[in-house]
Amino acid sequence: MKTWGIKNAAIALVAASVLLASGCGDGDKKSSSWQGGGEPGSSAAPNGEAPSPEALPSTVAVSSPAAEAKNVQAIAPIKYTSESPGDTTVTVTDAKGKEVEGTLDKDAKTFTPAKALAWGTKYTVTVTGPEADGKTNTATSTFTTMAKPAKLIRVSSFLGDGQSVGVGMPLIIRFGRSIPESYRDDVERRMKVTATPAQEGTWHWTSPTEVHYRTKVYWKANSKVFYKVALAGVPLGNGYYGRSDLTVDLKIAREFIMTVSNKSKRMTVKQNGKVIKTIPVSLGKKSTPSSSGTMVVIEKKKHTIFDTTDELPAGEGYKTPIDFAQRITWSGQFIHAAPWSEGKQGKVNVSHGCVNVSEKMGAWLFGRTLMGDPITVTGTEEKLQNGNGWTDWNMSWAEYKKGSYL
Repeated sequence: MKTWGIKNAAIALVAASVLLASGCGDGDKKSSSWQGGGEPGSSAAPNGEAPSPEALPSTVAVSSPAAEAKNVQAIAPIKYTSESPGDTTVTVTDAKGKEVEGTLDKDAKTFTPAKALAWGTKYTVTVTGPEADGKTNTATSTFTTMAKPAKLIRVSSFLGDGQSVGVGMPLIIRFGRSIPESYRDDVERRMKVTATPAQEGTWHWTSPTEVHYRTKVYWKANSKVFYKVALAGVPLGNGYYGRSDLTVDLKIAREFIMTVSNKSKRMTVKQNGKVIKTIPVSLGKKSTPSSSGTMVVIEKKKHTIFDTTDELPAGEGYKTPIDFAQRITWSGQFIHAAPWSEGKQGKVNVSHGCVNVSEKMGAWLFGRTLMGDPITVTGTEEKLQNGNGWTDWNMSWAEYKKGSYL
């Protein structure tokens, strides 16, 4: 009896183990069979595998501008929703069916037109996601841009296409009306500079109506520079909007740098890093000193007349013909030929603040300089005031960057 009981207990234990294993197996199979869609009401894939999230229908929609929206800003980005943004496309067309060019940021789910949309025009947005079960997944929406505003601000560039300028030339953008400070950061974001080769630079506001751009160090010789100002339709404060966009494509020429020492009364001229000429000069006398600082050539006049009769007290003004004049400050300092002071050049200062050179050297310089070529004067009694000319290089890089609103 005892032996029989032990044997039967062992058999019962094995049977229980088999039953338990069979029960677990049945449980797994039943779950798998249910997921496989073998039973009524199952949403599983026909092949018995669980459906992947990608296979499920993807919902797309236009989230902004709102459907049938009116008075939409001409630069408004178009936003959408999609469960599969990587497989989603967006097209925008005008009333005639012409497609709008732009960029699609699938991470941000935003379509940005390449330029401002037309005023008072109806547009259609079509968002298309991946197909599901052979069915298209598309959403459409329409909106209408605002009418052309009465208050528009003109934007202009001092430089134009095809120009060749010196390595110290700042890029200069001017506005027909003051830009409020709270809008200047957005303006800067819409002014893009591309240099080849690439160079670090920044914008600097010289006044509410003018902004300049310079690089950290002088432009690299023979660089190509392209800049775009995309302000058409952009709000610029007080109900004003940008009138238009503009682009400029120019070239930086060879490196040509002039350095003037009051101590030696000499100008050193370097081209592409090599000294090519040393020129005796006469600077401003003590009562009318030349400014010490870094300036650039602003304009050139082969022949002109300096007339100060309306600016100086009676008897002190003069009216003198000048050859090979190159303006470097707004206050009237020039590099120019001064044959009357040739005996003083290299020895003593006798000018009214200008950099005097001989007739021969005046012609030599005039034939080689370009607008934007830098000149640095050192050792005089007066420091150059920022703003008295294109004084972008008269500031340190750290100081210059403070003029940006970004």
